Amino acid sequence: MSTKTANSNYQQDNFFYIVSKRMLDLVCSVVLLILFSPIIIIVALAIKLESKGPVLADTPKRVGKDGKLFYPYKFRSMIVKAYYLLKIDPKFRRAYEEQQMGGNYKIKNDPRITRVGKFIRKHSIDEIPQLINVLRGEMSLVGPRPYYPEELERQQKRYPKTKELVKEVLSVKPGITGYWQVSGRSELNFDKRIRIDAEYARRRSILFDIWIILKTPWAMISGKGAL
Repeated sequence: MSTKTANSNYQQDNFFYIVSKRMLDLVCSVVLLILFSPIIIIVALAIKLESKGPVLADTPKRVGKDGKLFYPYKFRSMIVKAYYLLKIDPKFRRAYEEQQMGGNYKIKNDPRITRVGKFIRKHSIDEIPQLINVLRGEMSLVGPRPYYPEELERQQKRYPKTKELVKEVLSVKPGITGYWQVSGRSELNFDKRIRIDAEYARRRSILFDIWIILKTPWAMISGKGAL
């Protein structure tokens, strides 16, 4: 086979994948928003009844495809201005130090999480509004986790060998669910997690996406993964 023919076949396969993935994202997002509408209403009411503040989280922007920043829609699972208070409020100093020193970026027994928030985070219900990000084309149903800009910057300094992996990960749209989430390995440090995200970017296909989507409900019910 000539190089020209090989390139043509690759472009056709790539075009088919891009179109098919977008169609899958659009159809599934609309269906899921309809199916989850009762849950969306109940969760929104529960958040408002428990504490004052918006229903959606006031989190900073995340890094999307090609490094573009976007705001991820999520149900608020923490106190208002939780992200900023972590840095300036003395009562959260220990939690902040744990985040800075750890390779996971997550904080165990995070004191900022509300009672409702603890439940919706465990079962990934807080991620449901990100279906709007999928409809907007900022995210996909399946893809790498959307990272914070400062998280990527700090972790690449901590793990210098991950820089090329980060480039691979940012070559695709971030997802609501992903390879490492449904594999029950969501507590991995950054260097191992970004390696799995990069593996997804290399292996990506419609069949692989469907396999991850089919495994996602169990990850949500068991509390071991993320939607």
